[in-house]
Amino acid sequence: MVVDNTKEYNAQSIQVLEGLEPVRKRPGMYIGSTGSSGYHHLVYEVVDNSIDEAIAGFCKNIKVIIEPGDIVTVEDDGRGIPVDIHPEYKVSALQLVMTKLHAGGKFDNKAYKVSGGLHGVGVSVVNALSEFLEVYVKREGKLYYQKYRRGVPETDVLVKKEGIKETGTIVRFKPDREIFDKGVTFNYDVLHARLRELAFLNKGVRIQIIDKRGKEEKKDEFYYEGGIVEFVNALTQEMKPISDTFYIYGEKTMSDGKLLITEISFRYTTDYDEIGYSYVNSIKTIEGGTHLTGFRSGLTKVMLEFYEKLGFDKKAKVDISGEDVREGLVYVVSVKLPEPQFEGQTKEKLGNSEVKGLVEDIVYEKLVPIFEKNLDTVKKILEKVIEAARAREAARKARELVRRKSALDSFSLPGKLADCSERDPEKTELFIVEGESAGGSAKQARSREFQAILPLKGKIMNAEKARINKLLDNEEIKTIITAIGTGIADTFDISKIRYGKIIIMTDADVD
Repeated sequence: MVVDNTKEYNAQSIQVLEGLEPVRKRPGMYIGSTGSSGYHHLVYEVVDNSIDEAIAGFCKNIKVIIEPGDIVTVEDDGRGIPVDIHPEYKVSALQLVMTKLHAGGKFDNKAYKVSGGLHGVGVSVVNALSEFLEVYVKREGKLYYQKYRRGVPETDVLVKKEGIKETGTIVRFKPDREIFDKGVTFNYDVLHARLRELAFLNKGVRIQIIDKRGKEEKKDEFYYEGGIVEFVNALTQEMKPISDTFYIYGEKTMSDGKLLITEISFRYTTDYDEIGYSYVNSIKTIEGGTHLTGFRSGLTKVMLEFYEKLGFDKKAKVDISGEDVREGLVYVVSVKLPEPQFEGQTKEKLGNSEVKGLVEDIVYEKLVPIFEKNLDTVKKILEKVIEAARAREAARKARELVRRKSALDSFSLPGKLADCSERDPEKTELFIVEGESAGGSAKQARSREFQAILPLKGKIMNAEKARINKLLDNEEIKTIITAIGTGIADTFDISKIRYGKIIIMTDADVD
């Protein structure tokens, strides 16, 4: 966390981009929707202001309280929103932040090095979409207060108390029922998950959530001194690890002179899937982006280097790919930068092209010395990578075999399949049954015209826990694929399905 004490946070730090008029007319443009996600976004937007203070190094505690009637209070111990008169607009900076779209220190690089907020709309949108909003500011020894109704000030900025030592901001609001879909309410578990995530991503920040709506109060507190290392440890709690949890931190200056901060933590497990989460300024980038691409390419580059350096290339004699390197990998990638550019259909993909190369460089520069000190672990990881590469190649060959045995031709259908005469998938049914005896009974009871029966041997392989090459070596799995006719993976074609309904007809035994 970088604390920049040389920059003042006052009315001159506040920049104004637009008024609030459009927000109530088209709320979906500013918070995504008027359903549950937009409703929860109001809380996130206020909390993001507190997180901005934490990122800047001025906030250690954030509290979120939900009261009956879905009234929410967000409290932090940051510097407090400035209350002095803005030099251009001649009103309190606090009122500007609350009533002008995009007004805030996060748009002035003097006040914040980086800032959260995917939509970046600011607390003013929360104000516009709230039945009422109250804000308390503890700053310069005084407690200031102002109240709004549907974005319009009901009071001036008032001094409620003097002689206080603390600093911080308290925002209390109630979403406007005229705006949001009928029946939406705050879900404790949804807020819990997001606040826990924020605590992981901003180590050393204590975040509390208290729900006072039920008969019994719900309460949780999140504090992670280990940050994203603890995040990865939590993600791998139920898995079997083959490495410790690695951690990378790096800073790079971008071409515009601004700072890119990169934090990455990852661990290898015996699992076959890649599990990862990426974030920009504490906002989840569901579609990834240039920061994630940079991590993946940097990791692959390091792995290939050690693959050759440790002589595995001569022993294994197999080409490894990025896909192989990421098998069983669990990671969290978090970057912080002043002006993230989002793209993609959901605007949840980082588009800053420069970030890819910078993150890749950080990964390479930091990870090589870490791996040099952990060669035994690196060897274990590379053994898994080689196994994944061999499995990938075997799967490719197996898919070719399955493709050649296409079910397009009825002559290639499995011998145990009792097919039906109808060829229109809209009218046909396939019953998958256990064993020949069950198959015999089913064949007697079926309608030969549109019902097909496929008997299988007892308990078959668990597809969730096996590599695809092992699955495609299994006769029962191959039989199912051939009978259905669609192909699999990159050759899957739903138009080639032979049966409109597939019914798994088994008993309740575990096998």
